[in-house]
Amino acid sequence: MVSKEACKEPWRYSTAGVSIALRVTPRGGRDDIDGIEQLSDGRSVLKVRVRAIADGGEANKAVLVLLAKSLGVPKASVKLLSGATSRLKQIAVDGDPVRLGEALRQLASAKSKD
Repeated sequence: MVSKEACKEPWRYSTAGVSIALRVTPRGGRDDIDGIEQLSDGRSVLKVRVRAIADGGEANKAVLVLLAKSLGVPKASVKLLSGATSRLKQIAVDGDPVRLGEALRQLASAKSKD
């Protein structure tokens, strides 16, 4: 049985790690994770902002580096799955799914309470 809280999480678990739905704000003033947001269609996304501009993939690179650092995984473990030119992106993070899920939950809840 999946808890109601798990349904609101913008990440899905797999045997290799997690897949995260993001909404990215380039030129956001700082590199940070701003918590979980509900989109108008009901989907949940993890809000991320980066200082980099959305030109030549700079913002995408900054997002991958920020997630790797925040989750404590090597940069090579974080990959862009879709949304290279969109604010809405899917990111795959390789690693222990339970540990990654817990780390994401802590990051998101800490920011949501601010």
